[in-house]
Amino acid sequence: MASMVSSSGSTQLRSTCSERDPLAVMAQRKQRRMLSNRESARRSRMRKQKHLEELVERVSYLRKENNEILTALNVATQRFLGVEAKNSVLRTQMVELRTRLQSLDEILRLMNDGSCGRGGSIGFAAGFDAAEDATLLRPWSPLRKYNAVLASQESFNLYH
Repeated sequence: MASMVSSSGSTQLRSTCSERDPLAVMAQRKQRRMLSNRESARRSRMRKQKHLEELVERVSYLRKENNEILTALNVATQRFLGVEAKNSVLRTQMVELRTRLQSLDEILRLMNDGSCGRGGSIGFAAGFDAAEDATLLRPWSPLRKYNAVLASQESFNLYH
């Protein structure tokens, strides 16, 4: 029935094909194939499960990273809006200050040119002597001169 075969010092029992039924051999091969397929399917399921776990972990990491990026974006947007508001205020102030500067420059130009507008020829300080200038700076001074201004009735009747 069974024969002993020695291979490199170890002995093992082997059945010869002639001693076994061919249907039994086919059933045994089918059984081995079935076991091999089951083991292969189990390994495949384990690989798929491991891959799925890695993907779930990756999704979790990416969601966390996405939330951090959104938070940073919101902070940057708020800072931008704050800077934009301050910039708008500064632009408005710049326009106001530029207008005031132009007005002051015009006043200084008129004072330095000696014209009072509409062809007048007296300057800002024209006609004042040093004594009058000093009394203008000190209105409480008793040395102040009062000059009467005489006007005729016709000068008040502008619209006849």
